[in-house]
Amino acid sequence: MRPLQETTLPTSSRASAPRLSNGLVALLCLFVFPTAAPAAGRPNVVYILADDLGFGDVSILNPERGRIRTPHLDALARAGTIFTDAHSSSSVCTPTRYGLLTGRYAWRTRLQRGVLDGADDDPLIAEGRLTVPAFLRRHGYATAAIGKWHLGFRSKYPPGASTPAPKEQGKRRMGEAGLPVGARILGGPTTRGFDYFWGCSNARTMSGLIENDRVIENLPPAEMLPRLGRRAVDYITERGPAARAGQPFFLYVPLTSPHTPILPSPEWKGRSSLGDYADFILQTDAVVGDLLAALAAQGLAENTLVIFTADNGCSPQAGTAELEAKGHFASAALRGYKADIWEGGHRVPFFARWPGRVPAGRTSDQLICHTDLLATMADLLGERLPDDAGEDSVSLLPALLGRDRAPLREAVVHHSIHGAFAIRQGAWKLAFAPGSGGWGKPGDAEARRAGLPAAQLYDLAQDLAESRNLQAEQPAVVARLTALLEGYVTRGRSTPGAPRPNDVPVSWREPARAPAR
Repeated sequence: MRPLQETTLPTSSRASAPRLSNGLVALLCLFVFPTAAPAAGRPNVVYILADDLGFGDVSILNPERGRIRTPHLDALARAGTIFTDAHSSSSVCTPTRYGLLTGRYAWRTRLQRGVLDGADDDPLIAEGRLTVPAFLRRHGYATAAIGKWHLGFRSKYPPGASTPAPKEQGKRRMGEAGLPVGARILGGPTTRGFDYFWGCSNARTMSGLIENDRVIENLPPAEMLPRLGRRAVDYITERGPAARAGQPFFLYVPLTSPHTPILPSPEWKGRSSLGDYADFILQTDAVVGDLLAALAAQGLAENTLVIFTADNGCSPQAGTAELEAKGHFASAALRGYKADIWEGGHRVPFFARWPGRVPAGRTSDQLICHTDLLATMADLLGERLPDDAGEDSVSLLPALLGRDRAPLREAVVHHSIHGAFAIRQGAWKLAFAPGSGGWGKPGDAEARRAGLPAAQLYDLAQDLAESRNLQAEQPAVVARLTALLEGYVTRGRSTPGAPRPNDVPVSWREPARAPAR
């Protein structure tokens, strides 16, 4: 499958071979030690995850159908490699974050559909399961998460707090349902591999600012994004001396934007002329720019792998119809949005920069998934993962270094908000749903009433917009992909290794029935 909008990059910079910017020595090192860290030491890793940012919301990916300009993200993309076929493991938030941090599809857990409530949930990541930060910490990394968690924790209210945090729909919708100051967090990020956490639970509870395992402040939700940006910059500054001395850090920055509530700061309102959502994206882009500037100021840019991506596609709640009327298509040429099984639900921006190691100015059409981070980090450090970890994680290091000459993944499994499955192999994508599997039209119930087939098969090399269902014309492809997905489900893994149990029985042939909205 060819890269999308390949012409947005200079022709001279699209070569798949590594660039020779560091001379013959760097080239020889790359060939002899293709997975080794640079001589300066193991790289720092900064992983930035936007929330509900569409593939077409980044201007370098959508020059023809986009009107929002993202200069810092565009610069990051040009300085590294653009992956045009990158996917979140779900088309909604919580399961994507689970997969990213554990290397395992979240549908193997109790979370078969939807997201965690965020107010007071049992942690979705089981105690003792290996996570990316826990793995890196074993190998000498300092680890921090600054941003939105949304993977569950229990809470203990402080003395004198007789009533729970407000749960009225209006307050939850505006992010004002955070826990009270002094509440203790049980089973949160610092129990799942992170040395340090600073942020909030989710969009509904943004007012409760948490440091490590305590709520330290209640703040207006509109202040969360700028505060997160400043705290992440401060963390980079604080870690600078140790990182320069050889102790690397892993900084996970799951932003709260541009997810609802869409609350651009006053100085950003009106900047885009397209409305609050576009303004919020401009502000998000500026936060990324601040993080990159902080790395440069600390002399860390050359030895830091920076990855930017998003947890799923743009939400229709962002006002996609109004944006399209103004000429901006948040999913670019893709069908669907957040929550859907179609590409717009889970194909996301993905840029990687590591000067001298990740080729600059390159696009890659390698099929990749957020679950691949754990195996990639293990490969980067020359370590093996235990057999009971990263069951759905494949190392992307050859693609990051520009040395991939064949597909790295056998296939990727997609999952929608209502529990619909799809499997992608090569150009073929088979969805086990008659409709969107989510909020898009037609939804599954509507599609059933219209008599649409129970499955959808698309050749994405010829039909990226998923407009022609080929399931009746290609029964052999349907049978092959069906068997492949069944094997992934029953074996408890999609990677080589001993079979592993899923946490619960997994039903994948029929999408779960959508609840009333």
